[in-house]
Amino acid sequence: MITNLRTLLAERKIVRQRSRKLAEELASYSTPAERLELDAILSRHTEAEIAELEALLNHQAVNQATHL
Repeated sequence: MITNLRTLLAERKIVRQRSRKLAEELASYSTPAERLELDAILSRHTEAEIAELEALLNHQAVNQATHL
């Protein structure tokens, strides 16, 4: 039981780190031209493939709008 809990916590930590790194990478697309380039890249993929990215981008957009 303890081993399962440790494994679960380690996996969650890895997922959080990956998500944080991905959010940082997406935030680097900050200019309108860079954002258009990112949108063009994402448009080549299915909704399912980009769902996580879209969620992060939407979250970043909300944060930017509320911190103006």
